[in-house]
Amino acid sequence: MSAGVTIYSTRFCPYCVRARQLLQSKGVAYTDIGVDGAPDLRREMTARSGRHTVPQIWIGEHHVGGFDDLSRLEYQGRLDPLLQSVS
Repeated sequence: MSAGVTIYSTRFCPYCVRARQLLQSKGVAYTDIGVDGAPDLRREMTARSGRHTVPQIWIGEHHVGGFDDLSRLEYQGRLDPLLQSVS
């Protein structure tokens, strides 16, 4: 995957929605890979992350994890510097 922000998600997962909202509130462009009904993309996500739940988020080559992990970075003040490193 290229640098930037990438999210593997489903359309209606509340954690996916919240992750997208947080990134949008920061004006961050991201690539959203929908795994709804796409078992090949879900397998790709699982292979990359080692996790099977959505969302799975990468900032550059750094695997952040899910929404809770993204939110924790924001709370700790570590999200903006990480986002700046790929902008």
